[in-house]
Amino acid sequence: MKVFKLIFKNAARRKLRAFLTILGIALAVMAFGLIRTFIDAWYAGARAAQPDRLVTRHAVSIVFDLPIAYKDQILSIDGVEDVTYAIWFGGIYIDPSNFFPQMGVEPESFFRIFPEFILARDQLEALVREKRGAVVGRKVADRFGWKIGDKINLIGTIYPGNWEFIITGIYTGRDVDTDETMFLFRFDYVDEVMKQESPGRVGEVGWYALKIDDPSRAAEIASAIDRRFDNSWAETKTETEKQFQLSFISMAGAIIVGLRIISYLIIGVILLVMINTMAMTARERVSENAFMRTLGFRGYHLTGLILGESLIIAAAGGITGMGLLYLVSNGVRVALSQYFPGFEASLLVYMTCLVVAILVGIIASIFPVQRALRISIVDGLRVVD
Repeated sequence: MKVFKLIFKNAARRKLRAFLTILGIALAVMAFGLIRTFIDAWYAGARAAQPDRLVTRHAVSIVFDLPIAYKDQILSIDGVEDVTYAIWFGGIYIDPSNFFPQMGVEPESFFRIFPEFILARDQLEALVREKRGAVVGRKVADRFGWKIGDKINLIGTIYPGNWEFIITGIYTGRDVDTDETMFLFRFDYVDEVMKQESPGRVGEVGWYALKIDDPSRAAEIASAIDRRFDNSWAETKTETEKQFQLSFISMAGAIIVGLRIISYLIIGVILLVMINTMAMTARERVSENAFMRTLGFRGYHLTGLILGESLIIAAAGGITGMGLLYLVSNGVRVALSQYFPGFEASLLVYMTCLVVAILVGIIASIFPVQRALRISIVDGLRVVD
């Protein structure tokens, strides 16, 4: 116990320096944790992907449409249990800054294949009855103060014109990562308007989502679907839902790589701050360490004292940083809930922060320990503080 008491006293001997070091480590750990959480949020969609779901899109790019006639052909392939389809609408609500995802879907099959979107049965039936019906996520409804029965006007960009929708339901997410910011409406509403205004775009969908009977056959089934449409005017590319989500994330690959590099640089900053503190400690205690050796303290005693002091300062900074991360990430989560529904510092992020702090504490003690052990007692006692 006396050894631990001595370690704590050494750590607090220079109170201002210890406080500033702990504060610096805490801020760096918080920044490191926030960046790691941002990176994790990018992958929220991929984490929510189910292994028994595939996505079929145009082989060239998702911006090209597929014929709606493919649905029955996909459904007839062995292993495919259910199929739905969707289009990206891209409308503007009052102002372009009011962005939220808008998709035209086939309601009943969509909510069968995506059970994580929870919608009351009567609200789904209302959507099926009302051609202009739409259901919205809880977060986007709260954002704009929408309620069931409200009429919403969107200015079409991909599908030009002024579009009126009636909110028939509000869905909630089953999981934390489930996106509650979407605006879902009936595909046939758009398709019917296209018959009058742009007949060449009738019967075209953006992509298919399908449920398969056995996730282990995903590659086999995907290959069978793509072979079915080989040499057609609209060849397909079928992949797992996770691969589909990751293909979107790869478009922001440079941003993610940049964030990763910054997070590693922050670790370097933490290390430099800690090494500087421990180096000053080593210079100040040369004579003290030499005197302790004359009293019988062995090398492992000095190693334990210096390593313990370094770990206490690093751990204090790490724990304080995790506390700041909890407070700040909660505020960021609320502020960015419309854009990053999966933004939440995970247990893995907290554990990583703690491990980084401990490693920094260990590495920062290496130089002071070497200095304390290598210098002779005579030389150490000659040093005047």
